[in-house]
Amino acid sequence: MGLSRASELVPILEQEIVTGALKPGTRLDETLLAERFGVSRTPIRETLTRLAAAGLVEIRPRRGAVVATITIRDLMNMFEVMANLEGICARYAARRITPEEKLALVKAQEECAALAGTDQFDDYYQKNMILHELIYKASHNDYLEKQTRELRMRLSPHRRLQVRIPGRIQSSSDEHGELIAAICAGEADLAEKLTRDHVAIQGERFTDFLATLPPHYVQASA
Repeated sequence: MGLSRASELVPILEQEIVTGALKPGTRLDETLLAERFGVSRTPIRETLTRLAAAGLVEIRPRRGAVVATITIRDLMNMFEVMANLEGICARYAARRITPEEKLALVKAQEECAALAGTDQFDDYYQKNMILHELIYKASHNDYLEKQTRELRMRLSPHRRLQVRIPGRIQSSSDEHGELIAAICAGEADLAEKLTRDHVAIQGERFTDFLATLPPHYVQASA
């Protein structure tokens, strides 16, 4: 029960942190949070542990959990590494993907494409995450898959914000179509490049991404 409730609470607090409703340095009192959500402290502790693993919360001795300070530089460095990790996953997937995995990947893309042009942001994000997980799996490299998934968890709240940029669902879906075609065709170099470009934040996408961030991120980077 505790783990189940934590799964419900994580996205709520995650959203409040990345949007600035809970600012860096804010103390997250277990008792007050338990009262707010009508739960025991057990799921609250689990929630805070997960948020700490994602880099959104710091758990300090004698002070408890506080909202972490995340700078724009931190985010850009993580996205840079993420783009390269996912690119390598796509390269290996193009070389190692099985026929069954191809079918699953194409199906995942079709489900993402069905939401293109809509404002079903959360639904698209979930479908998008499934698609990327399938690419990690198709790399058939357990260590690479683990490292990529862990960094993705840390960037998850911010990738959720990206999906809300006007037109991003449509462009993301279009990019999926190209990179999945490359993977299924065994074109490793192209698959890596397309996937890296898909994940990276650069050019106009960088400006759009900055526009989604609340003011405290900008101030924290100075």
